[in-house]
Amino acid sequence: MKANKILFITQEITPFVPESTIANIGRNLPQATQESGHEIRIFTPKWGFINERRNQLHEVIRLSGMNLIIDETDHPLIIKVASLQAARMQVYFIDNDDYFQGRMMTTDADGNEYEDNDERTIFFARGVLETVKKLRWCPEVIHCHGWISALVPLYIKSAYSEEPSFRESKVVFSLYDDNFQKTFPAGFLQKLMHKDMGDSLVADVEEPINYEELAKFAIRYSDGVIINGENISESLISYAQSLGKPILPKQSEDTYIEACNNFYETIFDNCK
Repeated sequence: MKANKILFITQEITPFVPESTIANIGRNLPQATQESGHEIRIFTPKWGFINERRNQLHEVIRLSGMNLIIDETDHPLIIKVASLQAARMQVYFIDNDDYFQGRMMTTDADGNEYEDNDERTIFFARGVLETVKKLRWCPEVIHCHGWISALVPLYIKSAYSEEPSFRESKVVFSLYDDNFQKTFPAGFLQKLMHKDMGDSLVADVEEPINYEELAKFAIRYSDGVIINGENISESLISYAQSLGKPILPKQSEDTYIEACNNFYETIFDNCK
C-alpha cells in the first residue's frame, strides 16, 4: 500500500528563514515529494523575525482561535499561511503572541536560550496536530524535523492515537546537529501531559530534561529515524538501535530525496 499523504513538520524552511541544513531540507524535500505524486502539508513555527508582508503571510481565521492550555494557562493558537508559488506549495505557520511574536528560534539576539523553550515545543506540537484535525486531513506518514517538533511522536502515539486524522499515521523523526544547551525547567514532564496520556508514559524519565532526553522521546515514539547531521550523538543512534527502530543513515544530496521517499514506503508497509 502506498503512503500518499505526507505531513512535514519542520523547525525551519527557506525562504522564510536563512539557509541551513534543516531549512533547505524543509524546503526541497516536500517539493520533491509532491512532485513524485504525493499529497503534502507543511507546518513550521512563525518565528518573530519572519517578515509577514514580504512573505505574504495571512491569518486563516477558520483555523485560528483555539486556546491551548499549558501549565494551567490559556495560549491562543493563531494559524497563518503563505504560498511558495514556484513550487505550488502552501506553508502553514503556528503563531502565538507569547511564544513566537518578536522572538527568534532557540536563542534571543544575544545568544541566550529562551527560558520557556519547553512550553514552546509543547505549544507547537499540539498546535500542529489540532490544526491538522481541523483540516480533516489524514496523513499516512508524518516527518518531523528539529527539536521544536520532538514531542509530536509522543502525542501521536498517546493523546491523539484514536483521532481519525492520525489513527493510521506513522512517524519519522530526523536528527540534526542543531540542539539546545540548557536543560528544561523542572515540571516539564507534567506540563506536556495532555488528555488521557497517563503518567506511565514518562514514569521512567527523570528531570531535568536536556536535548538528548528530548530527542530520545522522539526516537522512542517514532516508527523510523533519519540521520540528517554529521555529528549526531552516538548514544542517540545506539538508543534507536536498541529499540529496533529502522534507521536511514546520512545521505548525500544526490540520494537524499529518493532515499527518504523509499524510507516512507518501508515504514508505512512495515507498520501495517
